[in-house]
Amino acid sequence: MLMPPSPQPQSPFQIKKIWGEATGFLSRYQKIWWIDLVLLFGLIGLIFGMINVAGEWTGVHRPAVEIDLSPWALPKYTFYSLCRGMMAYILSFIFTIAYGYWAAKDHIAEKVLIPMLDIMQSIPVLGFMPPLMLAMVAIFPNSNIGLELVAVIMIFTGQVWNMTFSFYQSLRSIPMYLQEAAAIYRFNWFSKATKLEIPFSAIGLIWNSMMSMAGGWFFLTVSEAFQLGDKDFRLPGLGSYMSVAADKGDDWAKLYGVIAMITMIVALDQLLWRPMVVWGQKFRVEEGGAEEGMNSWFLDFIYRSQIIQFFQNLFKPKQVNSTEAMPPSDKPVTPVVTGNRDANARLSQIISIAAFIALLGLMAFGAYKIFELFIKVHADQWQLIVLEALATLGRVLVAVGLSAVWTIPVGLWIGLSPRLSRIAQPFVQVAASFPAPMLFSYIIFMMHIFGIPLNWGAIALMILGAQWYILFNVMAGAMAIPSDLLEAARMYRITGWQRFTKVYLPGIFPYLVTGMVTSAGGTWNASIVAEYVTDKGQTLTAFGLGSQISDAASKADYPMLAASVVVMSLMVVAFNRLVWKRLYRLAEEKYSLSK
Repeated sequence: MLMPPSPQPQSPFQIKKIWGEATGFLSRYQKIWWIDLVLLFGLIGLIFGMINVAGEWTGVHRPAVEIDLSPWALPKYTFYSLCRGMMAYILSFIFTIAYGYWAAKDHIAEKVLIPMLDIMQSIPVLGFMPPLMLAMVAIFPNSNIGLELVAVIMIFTGQVWNMTFSFYQSLRSIPMYLQEAAAIYRFNWFSKATKLEIPFSAIGLIWNSMMSMAGGWFFLTVSEAFQLGDKDFRLPGLGSYMSVAADKGDDWAKLYGVIAMITMIVALDQLLWRPMVVWGQKFRVEEGGAEEGMNSWFLDFIYRSQIIQFFQNLFKPKQVNSTEAMPPSDKPVTPVVTGNRDANARLSQIISIAAFIALLGLMAFGAYKIFELFIKVHADQWQLIVLEALATLGRVLVAVGLSAVWTIPVGLWIGLSPRLSRIAQPFVQVAASFPAPMLFSYIIFMMHIFGIPLNWGAIALMILGAQWYILFNVMAGAMAIPSDLLEAARMYRITGWQRFTKVYLPGIFPYLVTGMVTSAGGTWNASIVAEYVTDKGQTLTAFGLGSQISDAASKADYPMLAASVVVMSLMVVAFNRLVWKRLYRLAEEKYSLSK
């Protein structure tokens, strides 16, 4: 009978090797599961939070909401406001892609869509919030869904416009050689969108998304603490918390609200926007150059997760043979236009025409309803509205000009230095995202000390909302300047003013125009809170269209409200046609680095 061989004794070297492999495996195992457990618990907490938000939405409608000023209520209120902001951002992103593509691809519809976008970004939230609120409450009388949807839509109106302008401008600025390469490789519409157009627009879209969240927070108090006459439409949230704290003069509650707002903004910056900025750097259009890379601790953290790596490997594209990856131009194949491609083109054209006709019909219906209100406005009231519009226009131009004076050099300084961007981005994000109306009481106090009337002080309040649109776009433009151009400038020793005019300005000019357009629109919108300020039970007004709109909304005077909004829209369209449109054309024809 054969006996099994007796085990050979292990040498000390072999035992040490096995022990090292075992401890290394355990170390990796513990490290892996520590990261995955953190992500898992975070996901579970998010799910429970969303369940709580869903319960708030579907809860029984309350005629009035009591806002608890205790600091222990702030985590729940902050999460409610954050959810409304993120829902509004998702809606803004969908609108941006659809509207931006439509305006950039359909040259007939573009003549209506872009001026309409100018109008929509300048219409104050109080211009359409009262009728929208009443309609939503009537549709959902037994739950809070209507109020919540209105709050999301109001935050959406503060986010979406600069994102759409940025995406549209990026689509119009794609270099011709990249478009020709897409044609050579026979990209269909989906491949062209995902491999060329959206990646080319990514940097500007990410930075304008950050600015969009800031714009949405600007009107957080208006969206969550809205009251129409004797009707109370407030919602539990950080904005209503700060509004009630300001009305009651509770300085401690205002301080707690400020701390909660800063905490939320910093967390959002570190967990979302900073990783997005770092991820978006791979879409820079450049031919060479070595620049200091950006990094994000949270992005590095999630990349070390085995769960994330598993899904990355699962959806990782397969490697193709080098001969299969050769461009069609290297193969003896003649271009063939298929019937499917023609059918898709005809279908998209039909959809575009149908949507355009529906849009014109909706505009005609709205014009008819507004005309019914116009006949109730007297001639002297029209004259007053026009004079107020001119006064607000002057404040808007001064606010945008003063904002550009400091944001252009500072934006270049931050955007051209990855190290400085990493340090400054959280501070800029906090400053831009913090709702300026929460600071109005302190600014009003300083105005009282120096004897500055609100007619002039409203400009300072407008700057609080106008400056960030320009700063974020200049930073995005500076980051998008190709490294080979910066190296060429250093090689040829182009410095000072010459470098600014020959390298920096052409590189950031399309972004700068977008920033100034959205800044002007945001400033028109901000006039409703800058020219009509309520603090500690007292109301201060400045002569302007913003105060007229706020006053008409508080009194439920719909004819004056409609007349003021329409005059503001006409003023914006006229200025855009005379100034901004020409600057856009200049950006496309002269100051584009790709033409």
